[in-house]
Amino acid sequence: MEFFDDSCKLRFFMTWVSSSVESFGEREIFAVKSLFKSHPNGSCLIIASSSLDSRNGTQILGPLLKKGFKVTAISPDFNYLFKGTPAEEWYNQLMRGNVNPGEVSLGQNLSNLLRLGLLYKFGGIYLDTDVIVLKNLGGLKNAIGAQTIDLKTKNWSRLNNAVMIFDEAHPLLFKFIQEFALTFDGNKWGHNGPYLVSRVVARVNGRPGYSFTILPPMAFYPVDWSRIGSLFEGPKSLSHSKWLLAKLKQIRSNSFAVHLWNKQSRGFEVEKGSVIQHIIFGSLNEWWC
Repeated sequence: MEFFDDSCKLRFFMTWVSSSVESFGEREIFAVKSLFKSHPNGSCLIIASSSLDSRNGTQILGPLLKKGFKVTAISPDFNYLFKGTPAEEWYNQLMRGNVNPGEVSLGQNLSNLLRLGLLYKFGGIYLDTDVIVLKNLGGLKNAIGAQTIDLKTKNWSRLNNAVMIFDEAHPLLFKFIQEFALTFDGNKWGHNGPYLVSRVVARVNGRPGYSFTILPPMAFYPVDWSRIGSLFEGPKSLSHSKWLLAKLKQIRSNSFAVHLWNKQSRGFEVEKGSVIQHIIFGSLNEWWC
């Protein structure tokens, strides 16, 4: 791909499947800004999106381009990306109307597959558009993050696909794509995304030929979706203020990124003194200006 020339030391990918380019709003722009703040040199970002690959999309990304950051939106070529993978026939059958898309948004499920196809084809780092990057990811290789752990065994209980770092044609990615094509279910939320990567890793982890790292929840998911609201709240008392400061210190010390769980948090107000205000609006705004 011509966009990824020799100046691109790190390849980043995002997907945006919404048909509304205007809904790519402030939070998504903050996510992109955080990526470039943590990777100021030699980083290139492709946002796979038909709606952003437009005049309006170029206007939205304009401030980033004016700052000199290498970012572009490209309409995904599914046939090209899936060719030679187990997804090729699945996608052909979908286009012929032979696959039941189910009740879950087809766009969401295509995004789950698209991110796998992009990483398998090109290699690099995939990020959801509600992931705020805090530290450089360049030192990570073939890694995926745990969302939750078993409190008794301390082993992971669920993985997530909001952040993935993999080499081109990595065998685990092939297994992910194969699982998608073989077990697709459009009626179960998460079945083709977080649950899929969890199922596959549970089967292949430890087998010869697969080399990858499972990072602890603090790496990308320091707060689970059910408690994400706690990061948006300002201090309610002295004890709460101490907890917020401790949480902020913990995240800054131990997390590469923070997944904001947009599905749950999109409507939350960022309160004064909250962890999110400190993480996003403080350091990012200061850097951007």
